[in-house]
Parts: sequence; structure tokens; C-alpha cells
Amino acid sequence: MSHTAHIRSHRKPRRSASTLAVRAGVAGGVLSTLAVAGASGSANAAEPVTQTLELPTLTADLAAQAAQSADATEQAAANYQLQAERDAAAAKAAKKAEADLAEAKKKAAEAKKKAEEEARKEAAARASRTAARTTLSPSADTGTGTVLGGNGGGTGGGAGTSTSTDTGTSTATGSAATIVNFVKSQVGKAYVPGATGPSAYDCSGLVQTAFRQINVSLPRVSQDQSTAGTQVSLSNLQPGDILYWGSAGSAYHVAVYVGGGMFVGAQNSSTGVVERPLSYDPPTGAVRVL
Repeated sequence: MSHTAHIRSHRKPRRSASTLAVRAGVAGGVLSTLAVAGASGSANAAEPVTQTLELPTLTADLAAQAAQSADATEQAAANYQLQAERDAAAAKAAKKAEADLAEAKKKAAEAKKKAEEEARKEAAARASRTAARTTLSPSADTGTGTVLGGNGGGTGGGAGTSTSTDTGTSTATGSAATIVNFVKSQVGKAYVPGATGPSAYDCSGLVQTAFRQINVSLPRVSQDQSTAGTQVSLSNLQPGDILYWGSAGSAYHVAVYVGGGMFVGAQNSSTGVVERPLSYDPPTGAVRVL
């Protein structure tokens, strides 16, 4: 024993059993509390893990929604593009239709203008022929006593008229027959200004082409054709003679006498090439080339 052990203040007090028991109990409670707290903490610490595990599910849903939104956007863009293409096609078609309509109107206007011009020319020609007949009639009435049908053996006598259908030789022969047969074969074909066959003619084009069948070259226009041969009386016509309307040298129409008081000519765009009696449109004069 220490030499100070007998001094009270220097001894370590003894702990009683009860005190130790209390302290043990308190320690056990603390440990229990810590255990519970640890368990609770562990449980609480586990919750974020559970929430973290749910995040991929939420992310997948968002990805699916984003994909659907992207598809919808792409479809909308495709629809807009298709509509734009349709609108462009419709605009192009409308523009072409408008251009076609304008072209059709232009052609119709040109055709109308041409028809009106031809009608005016025909009216002027008819008026001129009427004036020519009016001028010719007095001289025909005075006559020269020529017997009608002088070469054809016709009937009648006295003063002849220049428009008689019983004048001259009625039967064509030789080169005249070739010309007559040719012009008769063209009857029914179209009248086209400036045409010389084979499917269409104008008046002087038909006459020129007819004489070309016998290797006779005539001038191209009616004015020159009216002076291409010898002037003959309308009361003494022969098949193959060239008839003209207007004055010699300034005639506006020609045709071919085919005998029997008939002529063949390319009259106008309405009638084409026709065979008519002299009385249909009495000529002003005639020339003989053969």
C-alpha cells in the first residue's frame, strides 16, 4: 500500500455495483439507440438508390415521347412539302392553261381577220364584176351581127351577146382536150391564195398549171394571163380559151372555158375549184393561146 493510501482524499472511490449497472444500462440504451439510428439511416440511405433505379424508366418514356414528337414533326414537314409541290403543280398548270387560252384566242382572232379579209376581197371582186357587166352590156346589145355558135353550128342569128352559153366550139380536141380534162379533174379542190396545186389552187395558179400539161408556159398572175394570147370574142369561144374578169392587162380573175357554155375556175375559198355556166358570172373577155 502506498504511504498515502490512508489519506482519504487520495483514494479512488469504489464504484458500487448499482452504479455500474446503471452505467451499463445507459450504455446499452445508447448502443440500442445507435443501432436503431443506424438501421434507420441505412433505410433512409437506401431510398435514393430506389429513386435512382426508377430514373431509367422515366428517361425511356421521355425518349419515346421525343421520338414520337420527332416523327410527328417529320410527317408534318413531309405534308407541307407535298402540299407545296401540289400548289406549285397547280400554279404551273394554271399558267399553262392561261397561255394556251391566250394562244387559242390569238389564232381565233387571226382566223377571223383572215376570213373577213377574204370576204372583203370577194365582195370587192363581185362589185367589180358587176360593174364590168354593166359596162359590157351596152356594147353587147349593139352587137356586130355575129351569128351565135359560128364554129359550133348552133342556132339563131341576129345580134349576138357576149354571155351566150351556146357560143363557140363545144368539143375539145388535141391540146385543148388535155387542158379541159385537166381542169375538170381538179373540180372540188380547195382555193388557196398563191397555190398552184396539186391539192389547192388560186385562179391563175389553176390556169398556169393546166397549160403546163401541154408544155406551154404562162405568166403567173391573172393580169399577165389576160394578155398572154390573142383576144377573142366571147361569142366565138373555143375550149381551152382563157376567160378573164376586169380589163385586159389588169384582170383580177381568170378561168378556162371548157365548152358547152361552161367554164372551170378556182373561184374563192368558199367554193374552191368549180365548173359553172358563163351566166353564173359572165367574163369580161377572153384570150386564145392555142
